[in-house]
Amino acid sequence: MHIRHITIIQNDTASMSILANFQDFLNYTPIPGYKDLTVSRILVDLFVLIIIYASARLLISITKRLLERRLAKVKSIDSGKRFAILQITKYVIYTIAISIMLNRLHIGSAIFAGSTALFVGIGFGLQQIANDLISGLIILFEGRVKVGDMVEMHSTVGRINSIGIRTSTVETRDSIEIIVPNSKFISDNVINWSSNHSAATRFQITVGVAYGSNVELVKEKLIQSAYAHQDIVIDTELHPKLEKPYVLFKDFGDNSLNFELHFWTANTWDIEIVKSDLRFIIDQLFREVSITIAFPQRDVHLTVDNENVNKLKQVFANK
Repeated sequence: MHIRHITIIQNDTASMSILANFQDFLNYTPIPGYKDLTVSRILVDLFVLIIIYASARLLISITKRLLERRLAKVKSIDSGKRFAILQITKYVIYTIAISIMLNRLHIGSAIFAGSTALFVGIGFGLQQIANDLISGLIILFEGRVKVGDMVEMHSTVGRINSIGIRTSTVETRDSIEIIVPNSKFISDNVINWSSNHSAATRFQITVGVAYGSNVELVKEKLIQSAYAHQDIVIDTELHPKLEKPYVLFKDFGDNSLNFELHFWTANTWDIEIVKSDLRFIIDQLFREVSITIAFPQRDVHLTVDNENVNKLKQVFANK
């Protein structure tokens, strides 16, 4: 009995020693000078932060599904606007979650304001980042540029795949993805080919024919080429705001009579292919009626005196 009693006491002592050591570990301050920053507090704060982050992700997922179902029923809201609403909602939830995290970490508004002032004063780099962030919010709120729009920036044409809070991605016709800072959409000249209210966009191609060509026949064949292409808008009754293909006698050039064929098409993404097809058709139609497409010509006049002419004659005579 005595041996058993001693064993129980030893076990209790060992358990109390382990608990005491564990308690000391939880009360340990890893950073000298910060007595309140104990291991137990770090673990609790870390657990709470994980819960807040997981809750934010779950809330975003649920909100996204609810909004997608509700917005899908509203026909006046296109896919670009739906994406903007979902993005803004996500950023709002993340902002609230970050605020709760900062409050949990006891980071006061004064410290946060001081940090913000410090970041703003660091330099141009952070100013540019802030500019991109603000521009992203402006783009999402205004809706002037949306996901799926075809835009042109600095002679580069592409379709917007995504709009983020700081950058957007644009995919070119060659399937090259370009990352564009959102501030570029605000500060630079951007052509949005998808923003027009009509069903199509007007384009033109230039053709030069040789002097002496029948200009009325040239006009007829150019119109005929437009009617022969399936992507050219011909029926203006279905599109009352559009015009049928027409030809302008643009100018008397140095070596050609210059004409412009104007046409409307909804296939703006493949417009270069449409123009190429038209040029093939025009070349074939012109060949059928013997209309010559002009090319640069130069007449060279040489003046040679009689003495040099005689010398040349002697040279050729000796040969």
